[in-house]
Amino acid sequence: MIRLEKVSKSFNDTIAVKAVSFEVKEGENLILLGTSGCGKTTTLKMINRLIEPDEGQVVINGKNIAIENPELLRRGIGYVMQNNGLFPHYTVRENIAIIPQLLKWDRKKTLDRTEVLMAKLHLPDEYINMFPYELSGGQQQRVGLARALAADPAILLMDEPFGALDNVTRASIRKEFKALEELKRKTIVMVTHDIQEAFELADRICLMDKGEIVQIGTPKELLYQPASDFVVKFMESERLSLEFKITTLGDLWHHLPEKFSAKATIVRSDLSVWDALNYFRSGVKEIAFSTGKTQEQKSMDIHDLTSAFNRYQTQHQHE
Repeated sequence: MIRLEKVSKSFNDTIAVKAVSFEVKEGENLILLGTSGCGKTTTLKMINRLIEPDEGQVVINGKNIAIENPELLRRGIGYVMQNNGLFPHYTVRENIAIIPQLLKWDRKKTLDRTEVLMAKLHLPDEYINMFPYELSGGQQQRVGLARALAADPAILLMDEPFGALDNVTRASIRKEFKALEELKRKTIVMVTHDIQEAFELADRICLMDKGEIVQIGTPKELLYQPASDFVVKFMESERLSLEFKITTLGDLWHHLPEKFSAKATIVRSDLSVWDALNYFRSGVKEIAFSTGKTQEQKSMDIHDLTSAFNRYQTQHQHE
C-alpha cells in the first residue's frame, strides 16, 4: 500500500530524515515513535507531499507520488493534526464536509455521511451546527477525525492526534479509537512520542532517532527483541506497564493451571493482562477464557494470573 524507499530530507544544513525505508501493508497501523526532532513528523508529511523529499521516493499503490497532482493525492488521504486544524469560522457540519465538497458530493450524501460519523464518534446531533470554540478539546479532536474520515479514504495519516489533550481525555479517546470499526479497514500511519500510545494502538512500531530508523517491528519484538541499547533505554522507564498491556491471556495459556470454574466471568483470549487485572480490581473473583480449535477453557483468580505472568516474563528474559 505505502512504501518509502531511501527517503531523505534536510533543512538548510540539518538532516531531518536520512535514507528511511519501510513498507506499510493494507489495513496495517504503523506508528512512527520517537522523541521530538527525530524526524517522524517530517517522514509522515512526505507521504502526502506536504514536504517534498530531497532523495528517495514514496510509492502508494504502486505509483510514485512525485508525479501525481499533490492536491488530488491529498483528497484521497485522510489527515489528522495535533491541534485538530478545524476552521474556526466553520460549523462542525461544514468542517466535516470540506473534502466531500471538493469531491463534488451532493448535499444529501454529504449530510448522511456526516451524521453517520458523528454517531460513530459519539458526537451528539445537536453539535452539528456548533462552532469549534463551543466544543471541548476531546470533542474538537473527534470532529477532526470525522473530517479526515468523511470521504472514506483508504489511507489515514495522523500527526500526534491526541497530543493536545489532557491525560484522562486522551486515554478515553484512544480506547474509542482502537474500537472504532471505521478504522479497522484503513491503512494508518501515526506519529507519537508517547510510548504507551504506540504500544496500545500499533500493529508495528517504527522507532526513530536522529532522522534514522533504529528498529521496526511489533510491540512485542521491540520489547523482547530490542535491536540496540537505544531501544532498551527508550523503553526502560515504562517496561513493566508495557508488558502488562501487550501480553494477552492467550500468551499465558501454557503457564496457567489446568482448571475451570463455571462461576468464572468469561473473557476473550486476546484480553491484555492489564485489562484482566482491571476485572479483578472491579470485584470479579475469577475469569475464564478459551483458546484454540478445541475451545478448551481455563479459569484463574488473580494469584493464578500474576504467577503465570511472572513465568512468562522469566521465559522471555532467557530467550
